[in-house]
Amino acid sequence: MPTLHHRPAPPAAIQHLTAAGYSTALARIFAARGVTEEAELETGLAGLLPFESLKNAREMAVLLAGAIAAGEKILIVADYDADGATACTLAMRGLAALGATVAFLVPNRFEDGYGLTPSIVQQAMRQRPDWLLTVDNGIASVAGVAEANRLGLRVLVTDHHLPGDTLPDAACIVNPNQPGCPFPSKNLAGVGVMFYVLLALRAELRQRGAFAAGGEPKLADWLDLVALGTVADVVKLDRNNRILVQQGLARMRAGRACPGIQALLAVARKAPDKLVAQDLGFTVGPRLNAAGRLDDMSLGIACLLTDDVEQATRIATQLDALNRERRAIESDMQDSALASLQQVEVAERYSLALFQDDWHQGVIGILASRLKERYHRPVIAFAASGEELKGSGRSINGLHLRDALDLVSKRHPTLIRKFGGHAAAAGLTIAAVDFAAFVAAFEQVCQELLNPADLQARIDSDGALDNFSLDFAEQLAQQVWGQGFPEPLFDDDFRVLQQRVVGEKHLKLRLQRAGVVLDGILFGDPSPLPEQIHAAYSLSINDYNGQRSVQLLIRHVDKITP
Repeated sequence: MPTLHHRPAPPAAIQHLTAAGYSTALARIFAARGVTEEAELETGLAGLLPFESLKNAREMAVLLAGAIAAGEKILIVADYDADGATACTLAMRGLAALGATVAFLVPNRFEDGYGLTPSIVQQAMRQRPDWLLTVDNGIASVAGVAEANRLGLRVLVTDHHLPGDTLPDAACIVNPNQPGCPFPSKNLAGVGVMFYVLLALRAELRQRGAFAAGGEPKLADWLDLVALGTVADVVKLDRNNRILVQQGLARMRAGRACPGIQALLAVARKAPDKLVAQDLGFTVGPRLNAAGRLDDMSLGIACLLTDDVEQATRIATQLDALNRERRAIESDMQDSALASLQQVEVAERYSLALFQDDWHQGVIGILASRLKERYHRPVIAFAASGEELKGSGRSINGLHLRDALDLVSKRHPTLIRKFGGHAAAAGLTIAAVDFAAFVAAFEQVCQELLNPADLQARIDSDGALDNFSLDFAEQLAQQVWGQGFPEPLFDDDFRVLQQRVVGEKHLKLRLQRAGVVLDGILFGDPSPLPEQIHAAYSLSINDYNGQRSVQLLIRHVDKITP
């Protein structure tokens, strides 16, 4: 059972923010997220960190400018998730606008694996490029870069993943997480890194007089792509990322997104003018990701690249169908996982590592995420790939997943064939015969790095709320919330006046608090509630038949016994 905790909000920060004009409620919310000054909430482009502080951005700009001047061909090697797809599209659009000859290649998840592998380099050679430019991958591609160098290809790496002990021998690497990079934000997504490289390249070309006759592209026009990839990749929304996302959202809300994003919004039935950051992560991103999970991410990139509205609509419809198929597969996999866990004393374990031979390799990451949320344990789900198992893991606060896998690898050098990732998510490959050994080794590491308190799920709340006005709900909706800057959650006692089941598994509620009657909905649990409850909830806006009203989204309920 999750425990409820109230986020601390420093009084000095609240006072400072209220003096700047924020309501007490908003000031408390922002202060609880580490905001101390009004400037930290400004989202104008002038507040972006300068590209000059991103290690090697200038150097890569010089190399790219030279390639453009020489008419050399640049082949972009992308990743097969939403971040990789948006980064690839941004690189294609941006480099072409700056005068480059560009094409792209995206590995197939099932046939090629992740990143710039030697086999992908061999595929790339068929297009006869002069340069390979990785986006959202490459920092771990030591063998792939070596193969490219052997064949006479020059490699530029743009990535944001954590590096291993050895960096690839590329011509240039831009990654805020590489050793010696002073860039203050270590949380850029792959698409964010590519945006900064384009900023540096435009500045270099400007210095060379490339735009003396005009024609300088406005890179901000592509912030819709940056916003989508940043939110979909669930990177921490520090101030710099919030600026990128807010600016991208502003363009989407104004109807200035690329045709592909507009089409994805349409099939998801999301009105652009009412778009919020969470919509990118929960509705648009999954439809784009579906291509890489079940088919080929080239389809998703094609959707984002086209300027033809009809073609964008056709591809978005295909992606929507793939996403429905993905959801059905995921549901079946979750049912089988839950059935297998009935034989396991989950409460006695510090981790969960699962495998079934019929699980879909493209969906194991989502399965791991769902099980992590349910059991509050680090979870790695595996799928078969020949004589190997491909695993995708998700972790909880308290366990840096990539570091945990690194520790397993150091203790058992032959156990993990390759791995990489972040604190919260990682991927790995092991031999099928080593599954039981990996389960034991991973559990041992998790027991050492976690304590029992880490395994107790917690709900962080901003406390009681007194303002249930539509205006306040709209103020909240306009902010960028997400990873590292969580959407406000409140909690209080309520009296349940009415309740009825809708859609077979949801509860529609009428609630009363301090004489105020409010609408609420509890998703996923139709069990009847007692008359008195203590509920954690977020504010939402219910837009029905043109009428907008406040609705409480109930996230957690504790039943109060009289």
